[in-house]
Amino acid sequence: MDWYIPDSPPRPGVFNASQYEFRVLSLPASASRNQVRQLLTEEAEYGRWELARTRLYMGGSRKVWLRRKIIKVRSTL
Repeated sequence: MDWYIPDSPPRPGVFNASQYEFRVLSLPASASRNQVRQLLTEEAEYGRWELARTRLYMGGSRKVWLRRKIIKVRSTL
């Protein structure tokens, strides 16, 4: 979608002693609720992201923090 701007690429972070990576999205005031819902649903379904935090600013713009667990694969060789 062209109307949102990711503030940052996924980056590792630590939360509750488990390792997560976070992604921050800035959504403009012009984005409708249905557009935001669709975006977050797609991120959750295809990217395995879950909603960590949402902030609504004066003027209607939103900032959304998404997180997903970092899965470390061990070598079996």
